[in-house]
Amino acid sequence: MRIAVVDPFSGASGDMLLGALVDVGLALDELAAGLAAALELEGYRIIGETVVRRGLRGTRVRVEVEEEQPARDWAEIRALLAGSALPPRVKECAVAVFQRLAEAEAGVHGVPVEQVHFHEVGAVDSIVDIVGVVWGLEMLGVEAVACGPLPLSRGWVETAHGLLPVPAPATAALLAAAAAPTVPLDIEAELVTPTGAALLVTLARFERPAFRPERVGYGFGTRELPWPNALRLWLGEATALPTSPADAEFLLQVNLDDMNPQFVEPLVDQLFAAGALDVYLTPIVMKRSRPAVEVSVICLASDRPRIERVFFEHSTTFGVRAIPLERTKLERRSEKVATRWGDVSVKLKILGGRVTDAVPEYRDCLVLHQATGVPIQEIWSEARQSAAAWIGRAVTGPDTGEAT
Repeated sequence: MRIAVVDPFSGASGDMLLGALVDVGLALDELAAGLAAALELEGYRIIGETVVRRGLRGTRVRVEVEEEQPARDWAEIRALLAGSALPPRVKECAVAVFQRLAEAEAGVHGVPVEQVHFHEVGAVDSIVDIVGVVWGLEMLGVEAVACGPLPLSRGWVETAHGLLPVPAPATAALLAAAAAPTVPLDIEAELVTPTGAALLVTLARFERPAFRPERVGYGFGTRELPWPNALRLWLGEATALPTSPADAEFLLQVNLDDMNPQFVEPLVDQLFAAGALDVYLTPIVMKRSRPAVEVSVICLASDRPRIERVFFEHSTTFGVRAIPLERTKLERRSEKVATRWGDVSVKLKILGGRVTDAVPEYRDCLVLHQATGVPIQEIWSEARQSAAAWIGRAVTGPDTGEAT
């Protein structure tokens, strides 16, 4: 499995992440052309340059704004992304990043999520950073992202609301919600920005995985520090090791008999956003013949704190049951097939080194249905027919991208 491992020894921001991706091989010209064609944004250009700071060479990427840009709210950004020509998976991940950020801002300012008005993060450079990082990972074939502990500094940062403490309140809320590991760093400077935090808590697992490194790159920030102000990113292949406590899985369950059933759907969305591997609902009858629903989540041990926090914040439960879980899992891989309306990801089921089934991803089909109005079953059927070519083919493994 292709993996990107982030070492944020000097913090993380959107431009540092993007610079690191370029430094390990992302074609910036290709990304810039894709963004220009897919997003309805004007008056900016992306500039990449090689820099050497304190003896370390890396890449700095900045978005130069050539004309005044409006401050956008969450609804405007969501509409911009929904109406874009971005690949379905890129669009979905970018929306998830902004959703996490909107929820953090809403909590900080005490307003409903739909009323969140972005300032710095709604600017064109932040939109390009977030979408660029998500798309850049896709272009590099990255299937998973891991991240080390984030440095917590001190001081003050100038914002549209005036001076605020470091880390900025939205950053602090994002890191707390994700139970992200941190290390103290005694310096007065903003090292982790809201954009960087939103990208990492949405896309990455905070762990130190075993992997075979192939490339390493550095994405530089603009601030001058006593050390190289860069983010290090490794690109390589994840290696299988015996199951560790962080790799263990749990079945988490709650019973809900006093919650509006309409609120279950957003609860499920939040559980998946927090890292749930699967979520399923079971109708049950509780004491005094109360109809209820049992919500079950399969998750990694490393994601358990985030999942439990979602249950406590987004449901009426007072407790979460946790059961250690063992599963026998087949090898699997994701590939793309073409349809008349766009590409669709298909999940390949691998048994004995051969593909035994290939199933289109529902969400990709749904995005194409919403964009074209074509019945979803027609899109799914064509994708399924194209995917059938994979069945019976020998593959070298789920993480190689090779077939014979």
